[in-house]
Amino acid sequence: MTLHDLVVPGLAPRTEPYFRIAEIQTADPLHADGPLARIPAMNAAADVPALTATLRALLPEPEDVARYGTTDALAAMRDLGMLLGSVKRHGVQPVAAVPAVLPVLERLGRMTAMIPRDTVHHYTTWNPPGERVRSYTGSQAELRLQDAVRMVIPGLVSALDHCADLARIEPYDPAFAAVLDRIAEDVSSMVDSIDYTITHVPPVVFATDIRPYFEEIDVDGVDYLGPAAAQVPLWLVDMSLWQCDRGDRSYDEFLTESVRYTLPAWRAHYADHRDGVSAVSKFSAAVCWEAADGRGPADHLMRSGYSLVRVLRILKAFRARHITVARKAYAEDVRLYEAGSGGAPIELLRSVLDLTRDNETFVRRAVEPARVEGRADQDMDGTGSGNGDGCGGRRGTGGGGGGGAECPRSAESGEAGERVKGQ
Repeated sequence: MTLHDLVVPGLAPRTEPYFRIAEIQTADPLHADGPLARIPAMNAAADVPALTATLRALLPEPEDVARYGTTDALAAMRDLGMLLGSVKRHGVQPVAAVPAVLPVLERLGRMTAMIPRDTVHHYTTWNPPGERVRSYTGSQAELRLQDAVRMVIPGLVSALDHCADLARIEPYDPAFAAVLDRIAEDVSSMVDSIDYTITHVPPVVFATDIRPYFEEIDVDGVDYLGPAAAQVPLWLVDMSLWQCDRGDRSYDEFLTESVRYTLPAWRAHYADHRDGVSAVSKFSAAVCWEAADGRGPADHLMRSGYSLVRVLRILKAFRARHITVARKAYAEDVRLYEAGSGGAPIELLRSVLDLTRDNETFVRRAVEPARVEGRADQDMDGTGSGNGDGCGGRRGTGGGGGGGAECPRSAESGEAGERVKGQ
């Protein structure tokens, strides 16, 4: 059994063409298996003439493109994309070098409702496993990097479905906590993925040998980034949990730029929920309302708080590991680029980690009084073990004594409760 066998079944129930993974991986409309197998050797030799000649030779005729279904169009873009990134890695704009590729890229983009070049989905999920794998270098580190991204896609597909459900539920509803628990299970694959990456992809190897193939290319005057892992939209989960109304301008701008690289359904999800009310804000409002009414928080509300903290902690763990890896890959003595392959500088990663931590702390402090007063016996996982690791213990300063959960607010601490979107 391979990692591929574990990943693909998770998407089997989906009917959209983008999730017909086996069909896309099997498709070879350009008859590119043989030519693309030689890409690592051409890249090792920096043989730009051979790369551009291969790109030119693989271009389909317009009448052939007209017969493509979505799966063939995605596969064709996947295979052309390997050559686009390879040519650009050696300092040449591929569309300028092979002008005939422009109408093909534009048509494939229209047919698939995606950008006119390859994305992380083409490079990983839709990339055939085994002997037919498409790779820039052929190195084990690159192949394991592709595997690491494949690991997270089924969980994120499920998580975003559950995020859409969460937007329709209030914290008093027992379903609110249940949906958050499912999201936590879904996004736990992100931590597994970053741990797998740490084990198998040395940061210096990524920085010097792999990252150069993810450079942006010019397509008819527009720059499009290469297949960066940042295009895997964990940030859409952030948006539902806290970002849509508790973020900051730099992260807002990053999301606005990144959304065009995602699947059509996920772009629609972004449009539907970007101006919504986050789970953290819903929870905060509910706690404040009960405090103002002189009542202690209801048990269902506290359960929602525990579940919200649980998922935020998982995201915090992923982002802490990610920034550690990124710092090593973009250390001054090895880096070739100032920003990551998704366009994010280290400073933005740090900011997102801080925002995630602030929101987790914000919710955790709101549920601590309930633990102290015995209103809820469960630990952070809701199992009832009460081991003191989660929300147990007394409130910090500013708690104001017993008497129920106060309206969660940070007093000039820089935490999420005091952040104003856009500042």
